[in-house]
Amino acid sequence: MTNTIRQYHDKDFDEVLALCQNTYKFDSLTKELLHEKIYEDPFFDPDIIWVAVEGTAIVGFLMGTIRMDIRGVNYGYVKLMAVEESHRRKGIAKSMYELLEKELRSQKVDVMRLGDVPMNYFMPGIDPRYTPALCFAMRMGFNRFMDTSNLVVNLLVREWIDEKKIMALKSDDIEVCRATIEDKDELMDFVAEEWKLWQFELKMAYKLNPVAIHVAKLNGKIKAFSAHSANNKGLPWFGPMGTHPDLRGKGMGKVLLYRCLEDLKNLGYKTAIIPWVGPIDFYSHHAGAVVERVFWRYEKKLAY
Repeated sequence: MTNTIRQYHDKDFDEVLALCQNTYKFDSLTKELLHEKIYEDPFFDPDIIWVAVEGTAIVGFLMGTIRMDIRGVNYGYVKLMAVEESHRRKGIAKSMYELLEKELRSQKVDVMRLGDVPMNYFMPGIDPRYTPALCFAMRMGFNRFMDTSNLVVNLLVREWIDEKKIMALKSDDIEVCRATIEDKDELMDFVAEEWKLWQFELKMAYKLNPVAIHVAKLNGKIKAFSAHSANNKGLPWFGPMGTHPDLRGKGMGKVLLYRCLEDLKNLGYKTAIIPWVGPIDFYSHHAGAVVERVFWRYEKKLAY
C-alpha cells in the first residue's frame, strides 16, 4: 500500500500520541506533555509538521520548528520524529525531512539541528540508544558536533533548605526568596542581559502556583535566579538557573538549586532531572547528581 505524506491536523493528535508512545521506548510521552511540545512551542507552525499515512493509519510523524536570529544564526529543527517500526526503511522519515528542509531553506534557515530546541524541547539531542535515529541523521548529512547530559538527583536522601547559608547571605545583604508577580518585569530584564532565550521558560514557570522560580536579591535587586517545571510538563525538570557574573562564587546558586529541589520533593517527586548540563561537577558536588542519560547533538549547515 502506498504511503501518503500530508500536513498534520489537530484531529491527528491522539493517533500521533499513540505512535510516539510506541516508538519513544526510553521516554514517557503523556497527552499533556505532547500537547505542550506541539502547541506550546512559541513558534508553532502547522505548515512544517507532517504525518505519513498508509490507508487511514498514521505511520509517521515529523514536527519542525524555527528559531531565528540566535546570535546571528537562523536555526531550523526536527523537534520530534517517529515512524512505526514496521514501516521503517521505506523512506518515510527521509521524505518528511526533505519537505521540512526545502521549506526551511526557503525561509533562509542557516543550520538544521535535531531535538535540542531552545525554549521548548523534549530532549537535548539524540539518546544514542535510539540507533535508527542516529543512522537517519548521518544519512541526511548531519554531523555530530557535541554531547550533553541529563543528570538525576535523589530527592529523598536529605532536606534541601540550607537555612545556615541563607542567613549567611542575608548578612551580606543578599535575600533569597520565591519570585513574585511584582518581580516579573525586573527578572525578565535581568535575564535579557545574558540569557534571553530563557525568558520563555521563566514565563512558563510563572504560570504555576506557587511560582516555580526563586531569586536572590542584592540590596533589593535581582542578581540570580533558578526555576523548575518550566519545560516538559509532568516531569521533575529543573532549570534554568543563572547568577550575575560579578556575584558568582558566593553560594547563591547552591541555595537557589536547593530551594527548587525542595519544591520538587514537596510536589511528590522522588527524583529531579537536571537537563542539558554544562557544569556537571557543580551539581554532583552540591546535590549528588549523577549522569543518567547522554545525548549526541547533530547539525547540518545549509548552503545557498
